[in-house]
Amino acid sequence: MPEQKKVVIVGGGLGGICAGIHLSRAGIDDFVILDRAGDPGGTWRDNTYPGCACDVPVGLYQFSFAPSLQWRHVFPRAAEMQGYVRELMDSFALAPRFRGGDGARCARWDGDRNRWRIRTERGTEFEADAMVAALGQLNRPKLPEIAGVGDFNGPAFHSARWDHSVSLEGKRVGVIGCAASAVQLIPEAAKVAGHLTVFQRSPNWMLPRLDHEITPEDMDLLITAPHVAALTREQLYQNADYLFWQVFSWTPQGRAAFTRQAMMHLEAQVSDPELRRKLTPDYPIGCRRILFADDYYPTLLRSNVTLETAAIERITPGGVRMSNGKEHELDVLVYATGFETTGWHWSLEVIGREGVALSEAWKNGPEAYLGITVSGFPNMFMLYGPNTNLGHNSITFMLERQTEYLTQAMVEMQRRGLRSMEPSRQAQDRFNRDLQTKLAGSVWADPRCNSWYKTADGRITQNYSSHTRDYAESVKTVNFDDYVTQGASHDGTQTVTHAEAG
Repeated sequence: MPEQKKVVIVGGGLGGICAGIHLSRAGIDDFVILDRAGDPGGTWRDNTYPGCACDVPVGLYQFSFAPSLQWRHVFPRAAEMQGYVRELMDSFALAPRFRGGDGARCARWDGDRNRWRIRTERGTEFEADAMVAALGQLNRPKLPEIAGVGDFNGPAFHSARWDHSVSLEGKRVGVIGCAASAVQLIPEAAKVAGHLTVFQRSPNWMLPRLDHEITPEDMDLLITAPHVAALTREQLYQNADYLFWQVFSWTPQGRAAFTRQAMMHLEAQVSDPELRRKLTPDYPIGCRRILFADDYYPTLLRSNVTLETAAIERITPGGVRMSNGKEHELDVLVYATGFETTGWHWSLEVIGREGVALSEAWKNGPEAYLGITVSGFPNMFMLYGPNTNLGHNSITFMLERQTEYLTQAMVEMQRRGLRSMEPSRQAQDRFNRDLQTKLAGSVWADPRCNSWYKTADGRITQNYSSHTRDYAESVKTVNFDDYVTQGASHDGTQTVTHAEAG
């Protein structure tokens, strides 16, 4: 007999935890959080590579309703973030609702009963009025499309699945990739490796991180004046949303200012003109994720580090062979090659109305209404869904707004006696037309811009099109005119209200 729940939350990362907190605060306590791993934490649980840290200042990354006093770095390390996750679980009494070690495998909408039927990997079944998909975007490691992947005889692993049983001490280590994870782990690996080879396909624009330790004395001072911490957070937010956004909205001022800042950072740390040339991107700043690091460029100057910029021909049993015939012999190979994003291949199979799979509905690219709900999939709410990623601000801000929205929707459904709601196709199409029109003026639409933000045919499916304050305004109130809803009449039969065509 399926276990009955009001809501099933799939995913125990920050998004799923945030949803649980908001639902509980609204009096919706009958929910469960499912996760494939034994512990909550999502990306902060999975990524344990050396040097792993948040690349957003913690004043902006932590939830506004739950500031912590445990931070020890302006850009917290992964262990600090995982500690924050545990702090949230304890502070908001979520541990009894967390079911770890048994991830959701399939979710199917039962149109006769207006409920989701969810089955886990171990065969446990749930029935729920609503489902929250908090599966994230950056959690499916991607290996490069290089001949010979799998042929290497030594230890080889993805940065997001770091093998801590493998020592790098004195070893010949190769790292394929030089983006967000790579620029954090490479400086740490270089400290212990006998020799480190960095295989760079193309360089990235980089700005200084300016990280520093938060001492106990610093934290004590902030406790005496909490309004100062609030002002700091607000300043970080305004700087990101007004100034940094101009890189991506492609204003002449933003383009010039941040390009110059990045070049000054490179020139200050790398004096060799040939190396600087190799590290200077040939695409516009903001086109790909802008990186923040203070120690990456200096690491490339170490005597035990080689930057290889030739194309890789194949992975061999002994190392990596380049297109020019040179072969780098290695003992350990690390793939810092990012994640599968544009395909949206969730670990959860979702079947909506009339037996349509979400994967089929998204075969030409994912899209949603406000990045939260999808036509044809009633009572399903997503966190960090299509076009809600950011290049300029904090994803935790988006998660807060999305969980506020879905909580408001569920509370209002109860008040109105509704059994189901889903966005109309007209409303969803209208939202996405407007979104793509705005995105066409962003740097991501530049023909020179190839990134995980968009599909092979150039459609931008990851990022939001404007300031986060604009997104906050758009999700502030649930507009039921954009939804098809179903309620129960006095005689127990169902009535359907169609949303306005818009």
